[in-house]
Amino acid sequence: MNAVRRGTWSLLAVALLIPLLTHPARADELPDTSTGGSTGGSGGGDSQEVGAQVQNSTIKISQIKGGGGGKKGNLAPIDVDWEPPACWYEPVYTPEQLKKAVEDDSISAVGLHEFWPQSSFQEHYDEGKPRDNFDLYEDEASTAEGYKNYNVGKGGYFWRGVAPDDSHPDSWNCGRLMFWMPDNQVPQIPNAPTPQMLAEYAYEHVKVPDTEVEVRPQARSTVNLPTWVWLDKGKFEDVVVRAELPRTNLYAETTAHPVSLTLEPGTEDAETFPADGTCRINDDGSIGSPYKKGSADQDPPCGITYLRASDEPYQLSASITWEISWEGTGGTGGDLPDGTFETTQDMTVQEIQSINR
Repeated sequence: MNAVRRGTWSLLAVALLIPLLTHPARADELPDTSTGGSTGGSGGGDSQEVGAQVQNSTIKISQIKGGGGGKKGNLAPIDVDWEPPACWYEPVYTPEQLKKAVEDDSISAVGLHEFWPQSSFQEHYDEGKPRDNFDLYEDEASTAEGYKNYNVGKGGYFWRGVAPDDSHPDSWNCGRLMFWMPDNQVPQIPNAPTPQMLAEYAYEHVKVPDTEVEVRPQARSTVNLPTWVWLDKGKFEDVVVRAELPRTNLYAETTAHPVSLTLEPGTEDAETFPADGTCRINDDGSIGSPYKKGSADQDPPCGITYLRASDEPYQLSASITWEISWEGTGGTGGDLPDGTFETTQDMTVQEIQSINR
């Protein structure tokens, strides 16, 4: 394929051209070379190890600490502009596996967005013919030198781009043709995998417990009567997720640390305690204090006072904020955007004045 330069083709034109050049696009079946079973599967057992969720990815994900039982969910980054990596490169075939896949005509994807017929694979990977990389967003398309006999006997792996969502515009940044690298060597190119990239990928797989707060009164309150909100100790603990990319010696562990509970009463006619509605999580994993008999006229350390009765139940929102950090290969590490997990529950508020029992 001729070099693709910025602005030469639109995405639509590329999409129309590909079927004319190749087999119908399909997701190639990758050989099972990981230590965790077949690619794309899901694991189980006490380790909570799960298979890679990215099509054609061999990243291994395991939640190695926290989360507990019951309902769980994914974090939403507080920074709405933050996104996990759109694409990266991974080792996918040994030379022998690639040769067999071509001979069996069981491979079509030579890149993340480029598909070849069998003859093109043979020309580039067997006969040594150079080809242009599919660098759609680069000013100058780079050249991929050809290979002789698929590099059989040289060890190493052929690498190819992968993406969680191949319709994401930035996934086109991983436009190199499948290329060879020696064993346990990571290419020094844009969008090569790094510990931070794995940490950001793991962020998407952090499962935190559902936010089920205790309230008194339960689901029914009274105007001007404080509603106490709390969570028992030990409810929230750190959650740690590990991401490993086989055959690269790269790994990262992403840790979510719970720091606070934020209450949104569901109406402007309410006061929160503390005033900003944010209750810090105590060192023992508890939040607030349980209501005790005789405390009805006291302000709770964490809670709400509704000032107007509800025609329909108010939607009390409770969200836990989690601080996210990571550490990985070679002593690397850092912070990622805080995340939240939110749940809501109905709160009916009556006019009748009563004492909380």
